[in-house]
Amino acid sequence: MSTPDCQPLRGRCIILGVCGGIAAYKAVEVLQLLIKSGADVHVVMTSSAREFVGSLTFETLSRNPVYTQTLALTRTGEIAHIALAQKADLALVAPATANLIGKFAHGIADDALTTLLISVPTHVPVYLAPAMDRDMYTHPAVSENLGILTRRGVLLLGPEEGFLASGLQGKGRLAGPEEIVRAVTDKLAPRRELQGMSILITAGPTQEPVDPVRFLSNRSSGKMGYALAAAAVARGARVILISGPVNISAPAGLSQFVAVTTAAEMREAVMSRLGEVEVVIKAAAVADFRPQRPARAKIKKEGNAFSLELERTPDILSEIGAMKKDRILVGFAAETNEILENARRKLKEKNLDLLIVNDVGRTDIGFHSDYNQIILVSPDGTSEETSRLPKREIADIIMDRIVSLSSRRRG
Repeated sequence: MSTPDCQPLRGRCIILGVCGGIAAYKAVEVLQLLIKSGADVHVVMTSSAREFVGSLTFETLSRNPVYTQTLALTRTGEIAHIALAQKADLALVAPATANLIGKFAHGIADDALTTLLISVPTHVPVYLAPAMDRDMYTHPAVSENLGILTRRGVLLLGPEEGFLASGLQGKGRLAGPEEIVRAVTDKLAPRRELQGMSILITAGPTQEPVDPVRFLSNRSSGKMGYALAAAAVARGARVILISGPVNISAPAGLSQFVAVTTAAEMREAVMSRLGEVEVVIKAAAVADFRPQRPARAKIKKEGNAFSLELERTPDILSEIGAMKKDRILVGFAAETNEILENARRKLKEKNLDLLIVNDVGRTDIGFHSDYNQIILVSPDGTSEETSRLPKREIADIIMDRIVSLSSRRRG
């Protein structure tokens, strides 16, 4: 297994902009993670940000002056925002408020942070991690401003869904510090072990129609499969993502994105592309059963009972396992009891190279959670359990295994 550089950002100069908002305290963790990765971080704060977190905290941790004044001078007499913008490898604003987003979109430079952002050369990557209340984030003005910035090449991280400071629940929460730093690392120090490899990944649920308005499905959100796709792209792979219906955006950099609804459609999409790939990761939660005869018209509520005749859907994983040849085949299993026994049997029956097991009986991981905890089961019967981690970190652990499997086959 490849060993990642413990300081992949060593020698890189990163600007960390901090705006005023309840999420400003999380910028401290972002800073710590960047420093741990070896980055030279220079913090620029708005005046409102300093009402939430003192500048001394950032200055102490970064061991660099914190910039708060537009025309501040460096120790060598240079204008700070010009000098910093010229030497930066990347600029990151976390959290980015609606106010900052609006000013940046329209070229307003009335404080140290907005002036610096407009001074950053166009070839330098700029990331914004928005954080605000749900209704503010979905306001047409904010949406239009984000659209302006993304068309200019600004990259967005999040926001995530969850409980917000207002007490509301929805999209607007700052992306996790680990996710933010991982995106920065992927940009500045990409790992390319999968360069030239083609990987097919399935994600999300399927929906099997009962009638024109109802369907059978499951609770899969697609987050794990999408995290795997992002991790594979970050390592240089050509990635085909085949997804059932989900409410998340496809990762950037995919070779192909195929949207499907039913198990039959997923099977067709997978099997028609199987010859293009060396690795298949079946992370989708494909429905096991479907109505035998879906109704053509809406079924009316008549009487006190209703029954459906069900039939098995195609077992796509078994079909691939029977004809996989030299391909690496990774499956997922959702279990609630006798987890390892069931996993080892499934791995053997379906001819897998690796099985990822989720304990779906837990409420703090899996399905709609941003976190997961898995057991990796190998054909020799050995298993390895991870700790509870963000799904993107779980995805990297799985990619490490795929790199190792691929290396052994080549060697």
